[in-house]
Amino acid sequence: MRTTKMLTPILIIISAVALRLLPHHPNVAPIAAMALFGGAYLDKRFALAIPLLALFVSDLFLGFHSTMPFVSVLFFLITNFGVWLMGTLYSRTLEGLLQSYIMGLPFFRNTLIGDFLYVGVLFGGYALFQMILGSHAKTQAEKRL
Repeated sequence: MRTTKMLTPILIIISAVALRLLPHHPNVAPIAAMALFGGAYLDKRFALAIPLLALFVSDLFLGFHSTMPFVSVLFFLITNFGVWLMGTLYSRTLEGLLQSYIMGLPFFRNTLIGDFLYVGVLFGGYALFQMILGSHAKTQAEKRL
């Protein structure tokens, strides 16, 4: 049972990472959901490491880009700042920085949609799996009686 308790969340996280590799709306991805889910259901020693490792592996397939160092919990603020600082799309002025934030708003909206959607999918899917697993175990125990 302990192995299932650890393996099931890991498999769900791996499945969520696979969703990053499939075509999807820009920024509608399970990144924050994986972090929350890992923190809630994985042993605390692995709660951060497994989602980060999964993201790293998927980034190997998706490719790294010049703004990768700016990706963090403050995704919107830091990545748009990074695009402004390192890129050539916006002038290196306060107006250029504000323009990069304004142009990033649709992506930020998509990030929030993805976060809410995938948090529900991961947590709900895990709860459903546990319910099915518990029902199956109860049925097996009843058959033995």
